[in-house]
Amino acid sequence: MSPFESVDKPIFISIVGASCSGKTALANNIAKRFNEQQVSVIAEDAYYKRQDHLTIEERITTNYDHPDAFDHQLLQQHMSQLRKGFAIESPTYDYVNHNRSDITQTINSTPVVVVEGIMLYHSKAMRDLFSLKLFVDTPLDICLARRIERDVHERGRTVASVLTQYQKTVRPMYQEFVEPSKYYADLIVPMGGHSQIVLDVLNTKINQLITG
Repeated sequence: MSPFESVDKPIFISIVGASCSGKTALANNIAKRFNEQQVSVIAEDAYYKRQDHLTIEERITTNYDHPDAFDHQLLQQHMSQLRKGFAIESPTYDYVNHNRSDITQTINSTPVVVVEGIMLYHSKAMRDLFSLKLFVDTPLDICLARRIERDVHERGRTVASVLTQYQKTVRPMYQEFVEPSKYYADLIVPMGGHSQIVLDVLNTKINQLITG
């Protein structure tokens, strides 16, 4: 019998760090060590609050790096459903229109669920849901360079708009909320999620959590 078959509810693992620190890469590389029946991944970005009541101009100026930007209540409800063995319809986010999309993504209840984002450690209620808490610690200059490349090529931004948002909200909110939350982490991961040594350690730890 596979060790995963003995698990009667999901184990939640969280990955927190600055924007473009390598959270998504780490989550995906963990998932690649297993299969889709064993590990699923949720992005906190998908749980930005709906902004139908705002104009596109107002949405552009919203502070997306503050805890209030996220619908953590819905995320916690979905995690509860997964814990009970039910699949969820996770929202998706439209970065061009700065609003939640009408498209959803089915995420099945797997033995391990990895959740990655920037504000997962802000409240004790969220922190207590995770059996293993990781923090990706990447220098901010590297994060900014990655963010410029990503947002310009994938999200239709200009370099000037990326720099403006970074200076007004991304960096200040990181310093106020995200960076201090590293002290809640069980493990600090340097420079993103591509270290094979880190992935080997996490692979061993995840199997330990699964087998009890």
